Amino acid sequence: MPGRVVAVHGHHFLVDDGEGVIECVTRGKKGGVACGDNVTFASTSAGKGVIEAIAPRRNLLYRSDEFRSKLLAANVDQAAIVVAAVPAFNEELLIRCLVACEVAEIPALIVLNKADLPETEALARALAPYAELGYPLLLVSAREDVAMAEPLRVPPYQEGSPRGQLAELDQCLSDKTTVFVGASGVGKSTLLNRLVPDANATTGEISLALDAGKHTTTHARLFRLPSGAGALIDSPGMQEFGLKHLNLASLMAAFPEIHSRHGQCRFYNCRHLKEPGCAVLEAAKNGAIMASRMKVYHWLLAGIK
Repeated sequence: MPGRVVAVHGHHFLVDDGEGVIECVTRGKKGGVACGDNVTFASTSAGKGVIEAIAPRRNLLYRSDEFRSKLLAANVDQAAIVVAAVPAFNEELLIRCLVACEVAEIPALIVLNKADLPETEALARALAPYAELGYPLLLVSAREDVAMAEPLRVPPYQEGSPRGQLAELDQCLSDKTTVFVGASGVGKSTLLNRLVPDANATTGEISLALDAGKHTTTHARLFRLPSGAGALIDSPGMQEFGLKHLNLASLMAAFPEIHSRHGQCRFYNCRHLKEPGCAVLEAAKNGAIMASRMKVYHWLLAGIK
């Protein structure tokens, strides 16, 4: 029978077959099942089953280190990378998440949460260059709707537009499967509960079925939007995003500001490290490329064998 994986916990999975949710396992120690996967499974008893096969994926978002890969979500239409000014903003993590999305060919948007905090305004201005790179930047508050007397004038926002409304984000999520990614503490779960009011109850049910903690997101979970059109996959909060699966070609293609200058360097095989006549380094020197993104590119380049 066909179904879609809506929750993952170790080697235990919840599969939605359109009529109900079945608790499944895989045969032996075979893993590699991601939230959002389309699978076929066989029933073994009432409410139980075993996954037989995983259908070909449209895409897969994952992170990796030298020893293993951590699957986050499969078959998604976009990724919403949630950031906040409090706790301290981690730009390297944001860049790594964007790189992973580019490699997986998953469109990404940046959701700046906690718009009600005074520290958010400075971060919104600092993130404006990302909107210019092509990543939509949305300001929201998961706790309350906020309208400022003097709204932020940050692209893509126009003068006089409200700040902190969830309606625009809700519109971006409609009719799409979106994976939420972000650091611990940025308010992903609170944001989820505003967008999907019954998520708390659903999380409790999933936790009981998989014998997992009820209040902390430890594994990816899929929730249907109240409109019935679209879904959210809430992934665990993280402090780092390993990218050991990158190669040189995918790394260069994952930075739009580097990829757009392909063929402009003196040497055809330029790595944009120290080479003379490098168009990318020249652009970074002139401020056309963000220094923070260039630094992360060099760090990632150093890790490629």
